[in-house]
Amino acid sequence: MARLLDLERFKGCPIPKDDPLRFYYWPVIGWLYRRRIDGCLALLEKGKRVLEVGYGSGTSFLELFARYEEVHGLETHDYGPAIARVFQQEGLHVALKHGSILDPPYPDEHFDAILAMSVLEHLRPEDQPRVMGQVCRLLRPGGLLVVGLPGVNWLMSLGFRLLGYDIRQHHFSSSRIVLKAASQVMAVERVVRQPPFPSDAFLAYLWFRARKTRDCG
Repeated sequence: MARLLDLERFKGCPIPKDDPLRFYYWPVIGWLYRRRIDGCLALLEKGKRVLEVGYGSGTSFLELFARYEEVHGLETHDYGPAIARVFQQEGLHVALKHGSILDPPYPDEHFDAILAMSVLEHLRPEDQPRVMGQVCRLLRPGGLLVVGLPGVNWLMSLGFRLLGYDIRQHHFSSSRIVLKAASQVMAVERVVRQPPFPSDAFLAYLWFRARKTRDCG
């Protein structure tokens, strides 16, 4: 199970109430949230430099540091400096930037791997090809994209409603849409579904790994 910092380490950090950090520490629900991280980690390979897109509160950072020399993060929220200080106190330097994967502030072929966990579903379907074009640009030849996506269906809508969220106002792209966009520029190597049923109507979560095998153009 994915390792997390003690929740007390985030005390005083300006994390808004809609950030799901607290859920990772709850019984049962916490197991499900950590399982999202575990599924992504199982698809990653060790390397020098990784970028997490939409890192939130850095719940995956401890595990990423066990696999990569450098951990970078890109987020649209404004409390990145506070998150960086939390991990700095643990002796871990995370290079965090404010921005969007639609226009990421990094040079070409800069990363060995890119992780996007529970983030791409928040983007519109028409934005997915642009996202994948940028991902392909940022990855070195042979680099990996690892994505985790919740199901966009009645089951997940009900589950989030029990947590107090109308997820239909936040989730716009299904896993099929994201997978299709990725497959147009990279080689999708593995797809893992939970539960392993073929119907998206009952999909709780999906992970996939894609590799950059050709030029982005």
